[in-house]
Amino acid sequence: MAEQKKGARRSTAWFSGIDRNTFIHRSWMKNQGHPDHVFDGRPIIGICNTWSELTPCNAHLRDLAEHVKHGVYEAGGFPLEFPVMSLGETQLRPTAMLFRNLASMDVEESIRGNPLDGVVLLVGCDKTTPACVMGAASVDLPTIVLSGGPMLNGKFRGHDIGSGTHVWKFSEEVRCGNMSPEDFRDAEAGMSRSAGHCMTMGTASTMACLVEALGLALPTNAAIPAVDARRSRLAHLVGNRIVAMVEADLKPSQVLTRKAFENAVRAVNAVGGSTNAVIHLLAIAGRVGIEFSLEDWDRLGREVSCLVDLMPSGRFLMEDFYYAGGLPAVLRELGDLVHRDAITVTGRTMGELIADAPCYNEEVIRRRTNPVVPDSGIAVLTGNLSPDGAIIKPAAASPHLLRHTGRAMVFEDIDDFYARIDAPDLDVDANSVLVLKLCGPRGYPGMPEVGNMPLPPRLLREGVTDMVRISDARMSGTAYGTVVLHVAPEAAVGGPLALVTTGDLIELDVPARRLSLLVDDEELARRRAAWQPPPPIVDRGYVKLYVEHVTQANEGADLDFLKGGSGAAVPRHSH
Repeated sequence: MAEQKKGARRSTAWFSGIDRNTFIHRSWMKNQGHPDHVFDGRPIIGICNTWSELTPCNAHLRDLAEHVKHGVYEAGGFPLEFPVMSLGETQLRPTAMLFRNLASMDVEESIRGNPLDGVVLLVGCDKTTPACVMGAASVDLPTIVLSGGPMLNGKFRGHDIGSGTHVWKFSEEVRCGNMSPEDFRDAEAGMSRSAGHCMTMGTASTMACLVEALGLALPTNAAIPAVDARRSRLAHLVGNRIVAMVEADLKPSQVLTRKAFENAVRAVNAVGGSTNAVIHLLAIAGRVGIEFSLEDWDRLGREVSCLVDLMPSGRFLMEDFYYAGGLPAVLRELGDLVHRDAITVTGRTMGELIADAPCYNEEVIRRRTNPVVPDSGIAVLTGNLSPDGAIIKPAAASPHLLRHTGRAMVFEDIDDFYARIDAPDLDVDANSVLVLKLCGPRGYPGMPEVGNMPLPPRLLREGVTDMVRISDARMSGTAYGTVVLHVAPEAAVGGPLALVTTGDLIELDVPARRLSLLVDDEELARRRAAWQPPPPIVDRGYVKLYVEHVTQANEGADLDFLKGGSGAAVPRHSH
């Protein structure tokens, strides 16, 4: 590593001095029209942009980056925008989650290898937020997050409709003959009618709330609609702030403390957030060396009720949430459940930021005495079917199914599921438990959002709207139902899920936090002796690396060699 003078900006190792290497670094940058004085030691701010036309939620981020640049220039910095891999949840197959860790490596090495003193992360769609935070946290330069913001409320025939949430509802209605294909198509344009990410409390909105609760973003970051001028003004302020953070040397390691993680868990539960937040927060904790487990999530979540009446758990959408006061109002209402002394990227404490946060609509943001769903924090289940944990979102489940025993209908993989679920003679009833295997981190690979399995059309026509569903998969944060997810260990590595057969009795007891396969140990031992691991689906490239090194869901599904960080030391010269 090259030696860096104490107190000097990191970027001066590239641009300060008169020699061959500094000539190369400055000269080639000047072909973009940059004058001499921008290399005079002022903070160089990287704008890490996950813009892509293949990521519809992030397709407006190039415009947002211009507002960040204005703020950086105004504060005396020199902004330089750079692209990293963008992960579009709606387009990327087999699942964006397969590439979260790859994108985090892209972010980490792009920051470390370039002449940067601070970083703004421009994020939006689900996996772009955790990927960028994971990568930046591993470097630990001053960093601030700016989300792209949610779409405007969806509209269809006089009613608000929510992205994702109504897709699941409408598609079930088409499958059982209650909605015409023509109406289904008509709803598409009305649902996605502006720039921005999902406007339900799906994963994108949840992660925007999570980074604000962690202290990595400015207040109101989570909820301002993408097309609202206040989003652009926030971007300008982010540009101002990152320069000040470099001057103060305020780094992620100072913000991402144990208290920050506890604040994030409570915030996610209070907003009725996506189950995907669990796996991403565990991965971020691993990058900064914070010991954080599923047990911590469950303990903290038990204290929190759902206070925000948003789809998929409630009635409203993100536009309404912003007008009601956004996340600062929620954090203020949580009162003593929030660590108010946690430091934030503003340089002020969380308590200072939320002390006077107003709530303008108590239908959207409820009081703790009048929750949407009481005691509804994401629950962690253990038992002989999930010895390392599984999760369920009670706020999105049917209350009568939170304690349930039923006969398993097993699907060996996703292809088996799609081949049989619509069969009119499928041997299931409303009490059955749908079980899906080989959809975990290694098994798919990549852990797709297929855990909210569509119900059999025959039962839909009979009026059944929910069933217990269990898998090692994830589900979209916009989805709902009594869905048990992230079962660990997964079926592909021989977890107990691999041993379930059709007809087995399964007991779900969410209040007791138990998930049990009611089969005796002797029979399970016999099945285990006969079990064979599935053959690899891909045997080359990144996917091979991923399958060989990905950890289980209860550890964040990060690559094992990426835990911890490598810091921001200046690399050796390239010439």
